Amino acid sequence: MVQKALINSSPNEHKNAEKKLYVSIILGIGFTFTIAMIGFILAVLPGLNHIGPLACAILLAVVYRQVFGYPERLRTGIQFSSKKLLRLAIILYGLKLNMVVIFHQGLPLLLRGTGSIIFSIVVMMILAKWLKADLNLSLLLGVGTGICGAAAIAAVSPIIKAKEDDTAMGVGIIALVGTVFSIIYTVLFPLLSMSPIDYGNWVGISLHEIGHVALAAAPAGQDALAHALLAKLSRVFLLIPVCFFLMLWMKKKGKLEGEAKFEFPWFLIGFIIMSFVGSYIIGQEILLSKKLMSDIAAVTSFLLTMSMTGLGLNISLKELRAKAIRPLIAIIITSFLLSSLTFYTI
Repeated sequence: MVQKALINSSPNEHKNAEKKLYVSIILGIGFTFTIAMIGFILAVLPGLNHIGPLACAILLAVVYRQVFGYPERLRTGIQFSSKKLLRLAIILYGLKLNMVVIFHQGLPLLLRGTGSIIFSIVVMMILAKWLKADLNLSLLLGVGTGICGAAAIAAVSPIIKAKEDDTAMGVGIIALVGTVFSIIYTVLFPLLSMSPIDYGNWVGISLHEIGHVALAAAPAGQDALAHALLAKLSRVFLLIPVCFFLMLWMKKKGKLEGEAKFEFPWFLIGFIIMSFVGSYIIGQEILLSKKLMSDIAAVTSFLLTMSMTGLGLNISLKELRAKAIRPLIAIIITSFLLSSLTFYTI
């Protein structure tokens, strides 16, 4: 709207409209930055520390939308955060993926990870059809359950052309379910006759996010945590082929529906490049120190939280009640079946 006004306006009007556009962008980005910061602060508090800053920020954004409405004057900046910063966060997320370790040690884990992903997506979609749940949201949740939670949902969302509120709902649901399951795992560990290494493999191959994996595996010791993270990274690696498979599927679907244009998600190329940089250059300690890598990881998490704040502002509670309850039931059942199946195959 503002950009069209810039084209069809006099020089003075053009200047004013341009100024309003820049103000909207700066204030909108600042708004998502503030909500994300509050989310990080809240996530330190007892109880909330289990669900993490991303879920806290989305919750704040949803509450703000219901109480004050959508801040229309800041729309351009909020959309910048929810789209541009989201893609930047996904690209930087590639640095977490150590391909060297996976290629040398993780072939059996890659096979297990492939099984987890196929199982999660297929079961989720079967349940979604049975429960008559929203299929787009259910697909996002299936991908998030099988691969790496919020990051996978964020990466896949533009490929399948999911609505922004579906993406935000998916992230919120998977953060909640993953947190509950990771707490259940920590309670169960002392009662199970499993070695720390087997437990770590089970955690890494079945839980939703890297944060959930770390939360559940840490109480079992360093060996359990190391194996859990390796198993989880093998699933993160599979985000790349899954995205390209979905791209081919969407392209074929577009042709069938007479849709001429397919937008290639170029940020995936950035994700792959950063994966190789992190694995073969930074991983060899040629460029960056571990502290700087840790700082980059923190920035990545913050950018992802800012972008999800922007998406959270699109959620209407009426729609949430109508659309989310059935996918929520489906993901709980899928997660339970995935946990049970992987437990008996470890």
